[in-house]
Amino acid sequence: MRSKIRRLPQRGNYELQVIYQILDEGLVCHVGFAVEDQPFVIPTAYSRVGDRLYIHGSPASRMLKSLSNSIEVCITVTLLDGLVLARSAFHHSMNYRSVVIFGTAMIVDNIEQKLEALQAFTEHVIPGRWAEVRPPSPQELQGTLVLSLPLTEASAKVRTGPPLDDEADYSKEVWAGVLPLEVVAAAPIADPRLQQGITLPAYIQNYIPRHRSFNSSR
Repeated sequence: MRSKIRRLPQRGNYELQVIYQILDEGLVCHVGFAVEDQPFVIPTAYSRVGDRLYIHGSPASRMLKSLSNSIEVCITVTLLDGLVLARSAFHHSMNYRSVVIFGTAMIVDNIEQKLEALQAFTEHVIPGRWAEVRPPSPQELQGTLVLSLPLTEASAKVRTGPPLDDEADYSKEVWAGVLPLEVVAAAPIADPRLQQGITLPAYIQNYIPRHRSFNSSR
């Protein structure tokens, strides 16, 4: 199995709920693929609906055109939770949660499924937004390519906790520990052409980036 964790396997996790939680918290994935033996890695937004991952974009996109030809793809998502500061340079690390997915992407042709995927993209970025905005027009739907990838070959890898120093280094007079990192939302900036009288929606006022604590072996 390509998704099997070989380096530091104790950090691996193959439970779907763990994989789903990481994917649902992330916003950007990196898509790896090869065209005529030339490797590419492209960052893009994504969404998850059930046991499938969706990516979308222009039909003219080299990445999407390539993936629509049923080539193998590797997609990764990484969440950085903290910097792990050890007493030795060698044992510095990071606390993270990541997912790696292998598979073959398929074009979503069904209009209802395509709309469901596009709604999922919007709601994944900011829940509550889809109900307020204009839905895609037929021309916009035609100009958007949506690809679906099953989550049948996926794995998560997680590191949590303090640094793991060599026993002899614990007596050194060097600060050690974890510097937590979080994604936070700043104050919203209104469009200069926003009509007067339009107030900030509650789902933006109360927006908090998704964050879930996770416990795992280090």
